Amino acid sequence: MAELSIFTNRLRKNAKHWAKWAKRRGISCYRVYDRDVPEFPVALDLYEGRAHLQEIDTGWLQEEAEHAAWVESLCQVAAEVLELPRTAVIFKVRARQRGTSQYEKTGTRGGDFVVSEGGHRFIVNLEQYLDTGLFLDHRNTRQMVQERARGKHFLNLFAYTGSFSVYAAGGGAASSTTVDLSNTYLDWARRNFELNGMDLKKHILERADVFAFLKMAQNGGQRYDLIVMDPPSFSNSKKMDGVLDVQRDHALLINQCLALLARGGELFFSTNLRSFHLDQEQISPCRLEEISHLTVPEDFRNKKIHRCWLITKV
Repeated sequence: MAELSIFTNRLRKNAKHWAKWAKRRGISCYRVYDRDVPEFPVALDLYEGRAHLQEIDTGWLQEEAEHAAWVESLCQVAAEVLELPRTAVIFKVRARQRGTSQYEKTGTRGGDFVVSEGGHRFIVNLEQYLDTGLFLDHRNTRQMVQERARGKHFLNLFAYTGSFSVYAAGGGAASSTTVDLSNTYLDWARRNFELNGMDLKKHILERADVFAFLKMAQNGGQRYDLIVMDPPSFSNSKKMDGVLDVQRDHALLINQCLALLARGGELFFSTNLRSFHLDQEQISPCRLEEISHLTVPEDFRNKKIHRCWLITKV
């Protein structure tokens, strides 16, 4: 294995740089290390005095005891460099996404705590699930949604814990509908809404399969001015009618969203699938602009962490 000092030195340099960057921008949750050194394939995010350290599964084979010692050494370095107690560094292994991975429990209960972003408050939990409750790579996208939201009817699909809806409400949306299939994450979204003083009569939570919801909304003549859709790459949840494959299904999903948009309405469509190819020929007439260079934040060295398009109904 590579010398631990290589990781230590890079993390120390990064931590100093990004702490200054974050302070200037009023950001308190950000990425400090993003697989900068190939021999240390981890990502490290700071959430207001706590660290989320993820090993990106590389397929490397290590003896269990050797791997455990390596992990502990990284956690100790992170605690030392970031000046945190060792208990504030949470470690996970992130395998390639399989099905409902974001909904998988880790087997650890963990504790909820509240962080701030963009003038809003969010509940996060670094231990209980694979994901934390707040995707830091969409910080910029959330801000873009807020800037467009005033007076709009907003729809948030595959909504997870509802952070886009909180930003839309903060931007003065006339209404929002937040759709997800998981009771766990819809309840988390409800708690985020309450934490930010959102009116639950105006900002609605809807537990539904997105395909079924889109069909129902179209049949009911619903119209929205602004939609966010950030589906998982693949999902075979037992609660779904079928299997979601974002490469296969994205054109159908985008077309269904376009059918719900008022003229001039906008759809933010995002995916984390690295091999994704947008099939423009299958998409209804619209204005398509890839905006990934604007939505991926500076603190993410991996500029391919997601791709995002702004799609406007003409």
